[in-house]
Amino acid sequence: MRVKIQLACTECKRRNYSTMKNKKNTTGRLEVKKYCPWDKTHTVHRETK
Repeated sequence: MRVKIQLACTECKRRNYSTMKNKKNTTGRLEVKKYCPWDKTHTVHRETK
């Protein structure tokens, strides 16, 4: 079952990206290194509630 999730920057705490994930295969919180336009650098983005 795929669900929509929001990714928030760990530095500025803003929700910059939205994506889909498979709840059955990925049970934990998703962490992806992506570009943050406010910090102007690549930072770790973590799945939010």
